[in-house]
Amino acid sequence: MIRACVIGWPIEHSRSPLIHTYWLRLYEIDGSYEKIAVRPVDLPKFLGSLHARGFAGANVTLPHKEEALRAAEFADEAANAIGAANALWLDRDGRLCASNSDAFGFITNLITEAPDWKRGGRPVTVLGGGGAARAILYGLLGEGLTEIRLANRTRDRAEQLAQEFGSRVDVVDWELRHVALAGCGLIVNATSLGMTGRPALDLDLTELPVDAVVADLVYHPLETQLLAAARARGSRAVDGLGMLLYQAVPGFECWFGIRPEVTPELRAELVASLHGP
Repeated sequence: MIRACVIGWPIEHSRSPLIHTYWLRLYEIDGSYEKIAVRPVDLPKFLGSLHARGFAGANVTLPHKEEALRAAEFADEAANAIGAANALWLDRDGRLCASNSDAFGFITNLITEAPDWKRGGRPVTVLGGGGAARAILYGLLGEGLTEIRLANRTRDRAEQLAQEFGSRVDVVDWELRHVALAGCGLIVNATSLGMTGRPALDLDLTELPVDAVVADLVYHPLETQLLAAARARGSRAVDGLGMLLYQAVPGFECWFGIRPEVTPELRAELVASLHGP
C-alpha cells in the first residue's frame, strides 16, 4: 500500500483527504491518504521520519509551508520562488524533496473557467501580500503578464514582493485599490478578507471593465461578496475551490503514479463537504 498524508497545525479543516481518497477509489489504487496534526516544534522530527512511518510523501499546510521548504534537500523552481512548499516526497536516494503547486492550481483553474482571461494583454490587480499572493504573482508572471498592480493593507509587504518579483509588479496603496482596477482584465483576491469568520473585502468594482474576470481564492463561503458583486454586474467570477482541486493533482501523480482528473463529481463532493461539519 502506498501512503501519503497532509500535515498542519491545526489540520481538522483540511479537505485534502476527501480529494485524494476520491481519486484512490476512482482509480482503484491500493493506497491511503490521511491528515496528521503536527505541532511546529515537532515538524523536523516528523519530516525526518516520513520513510520510517511508511509515507511516500506529504502535503503541507499552515503553518508549516516555509519550514518544510527549509527542511528539504531539494526544491523545485516554484517552491523556491514562492518561498514555501505544499508537497513533499522522498526520491530514490531517500532525499526529502519539495514543490509548490499553488500557482499551477490557480492558473489551471483560471484557464479552465475563463480561457480568454489574457485577452488584450490588460493589467491585472492582485490584492494581498502573504504566501497566497506570492504564489499568484509567480503564476501570473509565468504567463507572461507585463503589468501587475499589487495592493496590500501593509504596503511594506507589497514593496518587498515587488522587489523580489521585478519591475512588472507595481505597488498600489491600499486606499487606491478601487481605482487601480481601471483597465484591468483580471482582479485576484489573495487575502483572507471575505472568508467565513473574517471581515468582508471592501472593494468597489465600478472602475473594473465589465468583461474582466474576478477571482477569489476564498472558498468558504464558496460565493463571497466579491464574487456575488462581480456576477451582479455581468463579470465572470472564479471561486477558490478550483485552485484547491487542481493544486492537488501533481502531488497525487508523484505519490501514486497516476495523473488524476478534476471532475464535476469531485467538485460536487467537495462543495457538499463545505456545508457539513
